[in-house]
Amino acid sequence: MTSAPPAPAPAAGLRATARIRAAADGRGGTALPLLTGEGPLALRRTRGAGAGAGVMLVGAMSAPLGGDHLTIEAVAGPGARLTLGSAAATLALPGRGGEPARYDVHLTVEDGASVRWLPEPLVSVRGSDLRVRTRVRLAPTARLVFREEQVLGRSGEEPGLLRSRLGVTRDGRPLLDQELACGPGAPGGWDGPAGLAGHRALGQLLVVEPAFAKAPPAARVLGEFAAATPLAGPAVLVTALAPDALRLRELLDAACDTYGR
Repeated sequence: MTSAPPAPAPAAGLRATARIRAAADGRGGTALPLLTGEGPLALRRTRGAGAGAGVMLVGAMSAPLGGDHLTIEAVAGPGARLTLGSAAATLALPGRGGEPARYDVHLTVEDGASVRWLPEPLVSVRGSDLRVRTRVRLAPTARLVFREEQVLGRSGEEPGLLRSRLGVTRDGRPLLDQELACGPGAPGGWDGPAGLAGHRALGQLLVVEPAFAKAPPAARVLGEFAAATPLAGPAVLVTALAPDALRLRELLDAACDTYGR
């Protein structure tokens, strides 16, 4: 008599996906025909600006832990207007087995649609290992305001390992593709003068606006550690370093007032 083969070991960590679809309602507003979340990715509809719809990510449990794989998928259909935010900062926490956690974001913005991605900061906690991958697909007449804020460690704490990649295409062509790695285990120099120069908060604001094709923003220095750079398309990228999350938000809010309102 042969024994049954052993059952496969369960996958380590939590798997959860949140899905959002916004659509023009035909009356000048925006509807949310799809709004569903799993596990820690709880979604709530909020009042959007003007005729737009708002969605808030409300963390239902501590995540991502090492070994977790969280995914957010959002689609704004033609003419829809969608603002996405989060109720609190996201803390990347170490898991029991030392596995990395993954956090994927997929945004699709169709013709005439607008998406504002404005979450609270991501905090890389000591001992954590997080890989963030964001992919944005834009139609030719789509608009985007995308804010990303990362804080290396809580107050007085060394950071974990954070690896982040952002890729944006417009009309099927690359607009922006960049990668960042910082914390223990990152390539040398990440904290040196050519990297973060001792800062513990870093962020960026990407604004894609079709009107920039006729009147592109000029390159500007926005502070000692902040700058605006026009991209090869109707877009501007603001990058900033700061000693803490509060100062970083001030810098990016000012940039948003200038480019993204």
